[in-house]
Amino acid sequence: MANLSAQSLPFWKSLQIQLKSRNKLLYYVTLFSLTGAAICFILIFLTSQEVRGVNAYIKPFKFFASIAVTSFTLAWVMVYLKNQKAVRVYSRMLAITMFIELVIITGQAALGHISHFATEPLPDVILFQVMGLAITTFTLWTGWICICFFRQKEWPIWMSEGYLWGIRLGLLFFVVFALEGFYMVVINQHTIGAPDGQPGFPLTNWSRQNGDLRIPHFFGLHTLQLFPLLGYYIFPKKNTMIIMAITWFTFIVLLLWQAIKGFPIIP
Repeated sequence: MANLSAQSLPFWKSLQIQLKSRNKLLYYVTLFSLTGAAICFILIFLTSQEVRGVNAYIKPFKFFASIAVTSFTLAWVMVYLKNQKAVRVYSRMLAITMFIELVIITGQAALGHISHFATEPLPDVILFQVMGLAITTFTLWTGWICICFFRQKEWPIWMSEGYLWGIRLGLLFFVVFALEGFYMVVINQHTIGAPDGQPGFPLTNWSRQNGDLRIPHFFGLHTLQLFPLLGYYIFPKKNTMIIMAITWFTFIVLLLWQAIKGFPIIP
């Protein structure tokens, strides 16, 4: 891990060097995903291709952006694990599975096909199943990384209790609400109370008239970023971090209940 304390560098440059020194592979995954997000964002305005009434490149943009943030976060925190050989293996798995996800989602968008919940034709169904296998592998392996953070008792550098528990609980929430996404697979859609493709909010496309399971899924997954930041900057004690986690869990469960009942996030 680079020590830049004595150097005067712009914030973005310091962040870039730090991330690359912590995990070079995930640093490049983050750059790749950010580049893909930027290209898809431009394509949103340059193309009229649509999937289910929504610009085809909005979905790839969201996935590229989300994976950039996730790979950045995991690259940042996994440097604290002693078993760096296991971290290198996990990083390679993450790069491969997320590459599969992004290629299929973007390719299907370019063809004007749905990438999720496909029931026909057969090639689309197979691609959806390949994505399911990739994300299942990634989720379960991340669960093992989460266990490593709970089992390890000594750390290479000092961390506050709040920061450590923010990382642990952030990983735990990420895995739990990634698994919640399988409920969408079981019912083969994300909208409750109507078929997918209803009018949605700008960019997120979350349903404005019905329940939408993507909302608790989103808030649960990005706890991975929220909790370490809260633990580092606001809640340095273990107990306050755990109280914060219980409160946040209750909030997401309410979002999930609201979605399952078919209610939109804003009445």
